[in-house]
Amino acid sequence: MNEINFEVVEKIGVINKYPTGWTKELNLIAWNGGKPKLDLRDWDEEHEHMSRGITLHVDEAKTLSDKLNQYIKKNS
Repeated sequence: MNEINFEVVEKIGVINKYPTGWTKELNLIAWNGGKPKLDLRDWDEEHEHMSRGITLHVDEAKTLSDKLNQYIKKNS
């Protein structure tokens, strides 16, 4: 199994903190030496273990933001 390498380029924010100490975070991460992408996933306290998450390019994040804003406006 290949090792996954990552670099947290920028910590953008914690979305939620769980009683276990894990946090759901939005960060800018470079995976395996690639171009940094927005990344949303759960992390342990030491950032050694992570859950599956999603990565987004900025244009995808803008579209997601628009869709979320429309949904929240409609359902609030």
